[in-house]
Amino acid sequence: MKKVAVISAILEDPEKTQLQFNHTVASFKGIIKGRMGLPMPDQEISVIFIAVLGETDEINSLTGKLGKIEKVSVKTAISKKDFD
Repeated sequence: MKKVAVISAILEDPEKTQLQFNHTVASFKGIIKGRMGLPMPDQEISVIFIAVLGETDEINSLTGKLGKIEKVSVKTAISKKDFD
């Protein structure tokens, strides 16, 4: 069963991490429903929110891969409701 989830990420050094972050997100394009980025250049960070609809294993895989990128912090909230 599929779940809806929101992945939030903070890129502490966007100049160095954004390319790898975007490449990782693009590899999961089949489950991504929306994305919003908030650049904060004065603080030298970017905040990114990603809405997904996928299997729990897919969501966890994306979150795990993003979390392994140096200077990227990730948290995920997953719905309790199942979707077909």
